[in-house]
Amino acid sequence: MTPRRFVSILALAIAHAAFADGPTDNLAEKVRRIPPPGIKISDPDRAELTEGVAKLGKEIDALRSELKSKPALLELLPDVEIYHKAVDWALRYDEFFKTNETRSARALLALGAERAQSLRDGAAPWLSATDLVVRGYVSRIDGSVQPYGLVVPASFKPNSSHQHRLDFWFHGRGETLSELDFIYGRQRSAGEFTPPNAFVLHTYGRYCNGNKFAGETDAFEALEHVKKFYPIDENRLVVRGFSLGGAACWHMAVHHTWRWAAAAPGAGFSETPDFLKVFQNEKLKPSWFEQKLWHLYDCTDWALNLYHCPTVAYSGENDKQKQAADVMATAMSKVGLDLTHIIGPKMGHSYDAASKKEINRRIDSIAELGRNPVPPRVRLTTWTLKYNRMHWVVLDGLDRHWERATVDADFSGGLLDNSIRITTKNVSAFTLTFEAGQCPLDNTKTPRVFIDSSKPSAPRVKSDRSWTASFRKSGSRWELLEEADDSSKLRKRHGLQGPIDDAFMDSFLMVRPTGKAQHEKVGAWVNSEMNRAIEQWRRQFRGDARVKDDFAVTDADISAHNLVLWGDPASNKLLAKLAGKLPIDWSEKHVKAGKETFPATGHAVVMIYPNPLNPKKYVVLNSGFTFREYDQLNNARQVPKLPDFAIIDLSQPPNSRTPGGIASAGFFDERWELTSLSTKPW
Repeated sequence: MTPRRFVSILALAIAHAAFADGPTDNLAEKVRRIPPPGIKISDPDRAELTEGVAKLGKEIDALRSELKSKPALLELLPDVEIYHKAVDWALRYDEFFKTNETRSARALLALGAERAQSLRDGAAPWLSATDLVVRGYVSRIDGSVQPYGLVVPASFKPNSSHQHRLDFWFHGRGETLSELDFIYGRQRSAGEFTPPNAFVLHTYGRYCNGNKFAGETDAFEALEHVKKFYPIDENRLVVRGFSLGGAACWHMAVHHTWRWAAAAPGAGFSETPDFLKVFQNEKLKPSWFEQKLWHLYDCTDWALNLYHCPTVAYSGENDKQKQAADVMATAMSKVGLDLTHIIGPKMGHSYDAASKKEINRRIDSIAELGRNPVPPRVRLTTWTLKYNRMHWVVLDGLDRHWERATVDADFSGGLLDNSIRITTKNVSAFTLTFEAGQCPLDNTKTPRVFIDSSKPSAPRVKSDRSWTASFRKSGSRWELLEEADDSSKLRKRHGLQGPIDDAFMDSFLMVRPTGKAQHEKVGAWVNSEMNRAIEQWRRQFRGDARVKDDFAVTDADISAHNLVLWGDPASNKLLAKLAGKLPIDWSEKHVKAGKETFPATGHAVVMIYPNPLNPKKYVVLNSGFTFREYDQLNNARQVPKLPDFAIIDLSQPPNSRTPGGIASAGFFDERWELTSLSTKPW
């Protein structure tokens, strides 16, 4: 193990951030590439590293075959593959950004070879190591190998039943934060905060997205991987980060609030429109649907959820990004919450020693107590079923997406009369769920449930003190669902609610057309956008997208993946199978969306919809993730840019902001139908 050097992760973040932001990044017609082109390395270095990558690759292939009979060791192969990928991609895609990175690459290849030899010998010494450890896992999203860093406390003992606190640390903006740079840094620096006896999980987050989109999935995939090998206390998980990592922390804190014991965001941004005006001096002209979609990631809209997550924010007194905590404090005050905001005197974009000490004192105290998994009162706000849970309350349906929904559920005053009282807004269905041993209600009596103005019947609490009860609104009255929800009914539900970008937060397969397009212009546009989507997925989310020809897609593929179909009904065989089963009619002559009709000669369809061939997964037409090159220049812009569907006018060429002209766009309703309101501002 390379000896640790206490290099401040903040210094690295600030160095990376020097490449970002400023008035020149407000010019959509002049967009620089992210990641930037790398520097030229010497021919001898390239030859040596290329040989080393090939050698390690052969070792990995051999181990994959040799370890088939030893699944416990085979499961550890990603811990080797991360080193191979880091150097291979740096060579393959021109991603050496500093002159000393060839030395780093040699070190990573040597460590990869060392781990490979250990696996061949039937050992994995890094599993019992303390201090700085880098691990890897295979992501379900695209089958790629993704790295993460750990600080393993000295108190960790393999096979011990003692459970440890775990802190996430989300990194700052790093336009040159390749896998090579990330892994090398994680082997040399413990980072900004290292609480005693606690694990610290440094997520790569699939590069530079503030742990949104696939970066959000990465955080939870990394956590699940950690829990397989280390004893982690689920009630003492803390989220922390600074700068872009602070933005990630705000995001995770308000959207997954019920999971955390505490949150400690530093600087960063917490919403899109005000931050871009203050920090970027940008004049915003969003479409009506883009404004709707801001609700997805604008943490100010979710401030009520912090009722359940003790939060200690930090800002430097002279830091422009203090704006993030200030707007959150305002949003929280509107729902009766008072933000604890530690401000570093005369500090810019960094921590001061006294503030760090005070933050640690508060967070350590909170984490020692841990979260309460069954709070007597639950308050939840959401705008989408994507984020639908708060402790024992799970939302199953909304009256209308992208309008605020709230639930206030309380059993604290009802223990004497065995009751739960619930008030809702913009909610059509929900479930109350208590795991075994958790339900506080009397299991000898039938619970009384009051929902808004209704008093529906309720099931008895089980003898193991578990309880699950689902309710659905019928008109203005609430009713108990006596049977399990019929999942065959087409409606928006958690994990199947859109918008387009949601399909790329889980396993997806891009399906390439092999037939001739109905119209030459459409075919050329499809080919260009498909190649761009594949390349941008690699650059921005650090994986190779799965791609198959339309005729090669199997039933197993349809069962396992969200399908991204490129082409039109004539060129893509799978899309042809869906003819008449989608709410937008696309024929050789026209594209018809509701009452609007467009000539098919110069228009294409972009959309997301439950796959008629497997309604438990999405089908997407002609789109990757929807933010484009202009939006990569500032992370606050990295939000969904298209809703559930759009009709693209090909007379306007694609640019750094849109895939073409937007002739029409909108959201499907709660039954995935296209209503007359779908393409108009709500």
